[in-house]
Amino acid sequence: MASSAEQMRAWQGPALLSYGYRPFFLFASIWAVFSLFIWIFLFSGKDVLAIGIDPFSWHAHSFLFGYLWAVIAGFLMTAVPNWTGRLPIVGWPLLGLVSIWLIGRIAMVLSSDLPATVTVGLDLLFPLLFTIAIGREIIYGKNWRNLKVLILLVLLFCANLIFDCEAFNGVYAADGYGARLALAIAVFLIAIIGGRIVPSFTRNWLAKRGETKLPAPHGRVDQTIMIFTAICLVLWIVFPDTGITALLCGLCGIANLYRLQRWRGLATLKEPLVFVLHVGFLFIPLGFIALALGTFGIIPGGRAPVQHLWMAGGIGMMTMAVMTRASLGHAGRPLTVSWPVVLVYLALFLSVWLRLFAGIANNNLPTLHLAGTLWILAFLGFVVLYWNVLTKPRKPRVPN
Repeated sequence: MASSAEQMRAWQGPALLSYGYRPFFLFASIWAVFSLFIWIFLFSGKDVLAIGIDPFSWHAHSFLFGYLWAVIAGFLMTAVPNWTGRLPIVGWPLLGLVSIWLIGRIAMVLSSDLPATVTVGLDLLFPLLFTIAIGREIIYGKNWRNLKVLILLVLLFCANLIFDCEAFNGVYAADGYGARLALAIAVFLIAIIGGRIVPSFTRNWLAKRGETKLPAPHGRVDQTIMIFTAICLVLWIVFPDTGITALLCGLCGIANLYRLQRWRGLATLKEPLVFVLHVGFLFIPLGFIALALGTFGIIPGGRAPVQHLWMAGGIGMMTMAVMTRASLGHAGRPLTVSWPVVLVYLALFLSVWLRLFAGIANNNLPTLHLAGTLWILAFLGFVVLYWNVLTKPRKPRVPN
């Protein structure tokens, strides 16, 4: 049987279709630009598209089930073959999956012109096929260690289904069970995977520079905090506004801050490609703490502003960090970034805080527009700066 690398080398078509991360990272970023651009108009009261659900729910859906599914697909379609030793999906089958994802996005954009059942069916088709494909690889490869990833994908598909049912039945889905379940799954995925890769990449970078004080290894402390994190997220999904949920979420945020400080993030300031991973993870505990403060009325504006610390901050920043690093590594490029990429990180970081402050200030429109503009510039910057990395053939591996 051919190895994953041999299978990829056997593909003689466009380099864009030689790895799962290439098209999905690229199109996820293009979608992040397009959907936020449209959202700025929708929020300003301009009906620029034939959207069949309320604008706020469409905005949440475009991120949680448009952008997020694409980034997860790009990450897992590259990682799972390494986990299982099985052949990756490349070439025309990969193009088929990307096309199905794109059809789902078009269906949601034109949802007022389509029957609701058709829109929902097209929207759910990619998550269903992708989850089945990943499940098949994990099960056939007997990669039981990562079965929890498959379980989370199934739950994310269920969240997508719940959200669609809520939205197309007149429910304000942006604040519904489907949205909270999806966001909780994303936060938990970052807590799990980030809890592995952030200290691991930091350890490798510090060790190669002769550092002896390295990040704490993954152990019982992390496992205990992860169990507590899962409990808090379940409580938040079901009882988002109760005092006990807020109190536990605040404690959970402090616990995850403790995890983060054990990974020596400040020691990596000289390498933005590593440091940004710590910044992305930081928004997870900050989101927990902000939710607690918001529930107790210390932070005004309701749940939406503070939830953006998880959405734009945790998901947006961490996925940008992973996309910039993974794209370089798999393309055989040196694992370091230039100052324009640092500007991408900075624009995204500032957009998160501006979105929070805009919500606290009763959705101040100029601040919201500035936050959205910085988000668009960040992802547009990624598309431009990483275009050749994602669309050109892989270079011979460069030692880190």
